[in-house]
Amino acid sequence: MEQRMMKMKDMKIREDETGKKYLEGYFAVFNSEYKVLNGWVETIAPGAFARYISSGNDVKVLWNHNHDIVLGSTGNRTAVLNEDSVGLFGSVEINPNDQDALNAHARVDRGDVDGCSFGFDIARQEEWWDDEGVYHTKIIEVDPLFEVSPCTFPAYPSTSISARETASLEKAKERFQQARTKKLETWKERLKQKLKGDEKNGNQSVVA
Repeated sequence: MEQRMMKMKDMKIREDETGKKYLEGYFAVFNSEYKVLNGWVETIAPGAFARYISSGNDVKVLWNHNHDIVLGSTGNRTAVLNEDSVGLFGSVEINPNDQDALNAHARVDRGDVDGCSFGFDIARQEEWWDDEGVYHTKIIEVDPLFEVSPCTFPAYPSTSISARETASLEKAKERFQQARTKKLETWKERLKQKLKGDEKNGNQSVVA
């Protein structure tokens, strides 16, 4: 499972006319550059979540990726996820009988927590290198989307969240190294072909 941590866009709490409390914001923003590693930049394409969300599969809203603290679920409609022109917007109804949920609401309300993350697998992506040697990936489709989480930002190295992030980072590094090796091999092959072409042209000119 991949994870990305960033500052949550438009993170807020609200209360409706019946007194129900909600935590809302964008868990992912389209076409916004995310630095995975030095030399690796990632973006998310509009529509990346659309097919999975429309499938009706359950997506959990967790607190800090903690599977023991479930703030809501799209399956039972205590949470809603939608795509718009900005990104992946989520709204979760706070359970008044759950102290963890009330604590989460209070931390966001006071501004102590403004980070977010989502756990997912990549179904389709594009990749390329720019002229400055920066590796770019664009996530075209996410499948599945396991969960989204309001979370402390950044994660501290000693937490279990960080441990999962580290595992994800190692996987990302491996993909980055594979892509860089492939690029180097392609460059060597092109250089080899160019040298062969130069030798051939040189020989022809001598014969002529």
